Amino acid sequence: MPRRIRCTMAAVFASVFWFSGALSVAVADEPVLSAQQDDSAILITAGGRPVLSYRFGDVPFKPYANELYSPGGVQILRDAPDDHLHHHGLMFALVVDEVDFWGEKPDRGKQLGGAPHLHSAGTDGGVRRVGFTQQLLWTPPESTKPLVVEDRSVTVHAGAGIDATLVTWQTELRPGPGRDAVTLTGTHYDGLGMRFVVSMDTAGQFLYAAGEPGPVVRGTNRVTPSKWAAYTAKADGRPVTVAIFDHPDNPRQPAGMFTMAGHFAYLSATPNVWKEPMKVQSGRPLCLRYGIAVWDGSVDAETIDRMHEKWLGLEAGGTRPSEN
Repeated sequence: MPRRIRCTMAAVFASVFWFSGALSVAVADEPVLSAQQDDSAILITAGGRPVLSYRFGDVPFKPYANELYSPGGVQILRDAPDDHLHHHGLMFALVVDEVDFWGEKPDRGKQLGGAPHLHSAGTDGGVRRVGFTQQLLWTPPESTKPLVVEDRSVTVHAGAGIDATLVTWQTELRPGPGRDAVTLTGTHYDGLGMRFVVSMDTAGQFLYAAGEPGPVVRGTNRVTPSKWAAYTAKADGRPVTVAIFDHPDNPRQPAGMFTMAGHFAYLSATPNVWKEPMKVQSGRPLCLRYGIAVWDGSVDAETIDRMHEKWLGLEAGGTRPSEN
């Protein structure tokens, strides 16, 4: 059986403090990293500049990050475009026991959850961390019994050696109460994906740690086994680069990086359940951890590699492997 990774929140955040409304972490000579929460959203800022917005209230199907900014203040995410209303900025979804949590229709599943909890881990080597956790019940239509329980954690890092917006998205999935196991499937793009602002849909360029892109799956859709994939394009006339990082402790290394150009641009990290279903058993949760980085301007593979390594160093010790 494939290896599963158990998330350990206490290991990720060596010193965790819980807040209900607002928090901030400061380092000398560095902008204050802060988070504010109301009944519908969380906004994380650095020195008063917006970094990431996460919507959890008044979302009928799933919570998601609806805004993500470069260090220079360029917002790159698009929410619910007319061509795909179920595309919400930066989001995570799969198919569970044949119930689709990606699309949004009456016969699809919903990720239901209460308000997230803000957390601060203070500083580590001059790097600050601010973020939140949220528990979600992946519930099929016309039912109150979840197929899956998800513990989600989203963290923004800032400080020494970080010249990009840097985010960790961590998801732990376990079967719902009373279930011995669930089976994860989906399309070749299901996983952690992002839809970009319309100005980034054309004239962009993908870059892969693996070098050459993988084979075409459909149209301009490709799935490339790679430890990271990046996209450079102009957002309202200003060039930006965004990358998704895989973590070496995730199952099925390396991740299948889905990329799409043409009608619109899309980037996602997938656990390749479209090729091989993944079974998650009770008592053996599945942990998936990804990084997202956004730079101003066009950056090269060497720069992306360095940030990937920086991110892995920040995440070191955050997981405990278990065999399944």
